[in-house]
Amino acid sequence: MMTKYEDLQEHLKSNQYTWLVTGVAGFVGSNLLEKLMILNQKVIGLDNFELGYKHNIFQALEDAKNILKSEGLELASENFKLIEGDIRKFDDCHLACNEVDFVLHQAALGSVPRSIENPIHTNKTNIDGYLNMLVAAKNANVKRFVYAASSSTYGDHTDLPKVEERIGNPLSPYSVTKVVNELYAGVFAKTYNFKTIGLRYFNIFGKRQNSNGAYAAVIPKWVSIILNEEDVFINGDGETSRDFCYIDNAVQMNLLAAMTDNDEATDQVYNVALNDRTSLNKLYQMIEERLIDRIKTLSKKKPTYRDFRAGDVRHSQADISKAIKLLGYAPTHVIAEGLDLAMDWYVDSLVKGEKSA
Repeated sequence: MMTKYEDLQEHLKSNQYTWLVTGVAGFVGSNLLEKLMILNQKVIGLDNFELGYKHNIFQALEDAKNILKSEGLELASENFKLIEGDIRKFDDCHLACNEVDFVLHQAALGSVPRSIENPIHTNKTNIDGYLNMLVAAKNANVKRFVYAASSSTYGDHTDLPKVEERIGNPLSPYSVTKVVNELYAGVFAKTYNFKTIGLRYFNIFGKRQNSNGAYAAVIPKWVSIILNEEDVFINGDGETSRDFCYIDNAVQMNLLAAMTDNDEATDQVYNVALNDRTSLNKLYQMIEERLIDRIKTLSKKKPTYRDFRAGDVRHSQADISKAIKLLGYAPTHVIAEGLDLAMDWYVDSLVKGEKSA
């Protein structure tokens, strides 16, 4: 018996819709682009390239082309249109939403430390830009607006696993913006009957995730550092834990959320994770082992511990029963499987000296 996601993919292969992916040149956005192109969908991508990279788009299209070629099919490159624009400009949002069926809103300024350093910049993108997109999508009569929410919304609520209906107080400007996103979605549902679904991502990782810069996610950052045989720094004692979730699971949730025919499932937020918990110490061990297995010249090296980072929660683990029940979510990759796939990509891109993003 096929899963809900498998059924959906079969439906999309023979039924074409128009999708807007904001932040299409970023990590999650480019993976969504790749999957939608494989499924013969029409995709409009919106990006201002502040954080995204054009080579992510090129690679997503190339990867889709290769997968389709292996199935005896051709990529319909005319199905993709790129708009270089900014969600902080309403006219750009209005243009991008024209004749769109579904919006997958991924454009945002992530990172707790970045938001602490520059809360105004984070607010302008994550709240002003988000509201622009909501209004533009509503005006365009978009069928469904799926947006990237965040596990940071749980704030100082310490209960595990995290259940969608119970959140605490925000611990950073970034988390404030993500709480406001959910509040606006609720208001638009009640006031305009506009259908939205928020996806609270829990430490998503995978190919095309940026390994550069001060705000890089922990997995690609550590991979790059280990490959360069530099010191890895762990904030705190290393027992801080997270629910690490491979990108394919996040792609699945976006498509399920956009296409659900379950009325009860809309105007909701969902955790996107595995209901699992991995400490930073364990994560470091898993990454190091996989890199040494692939590059025999590398040797084991102990990490260096330093102070805990401001705004970080101690432990994070998601209850995913709501997504399973209402959307038919069925994660396809646990952390070990995801790391195997991600590590192949990182080694290939970083060792060859290519930029990763």
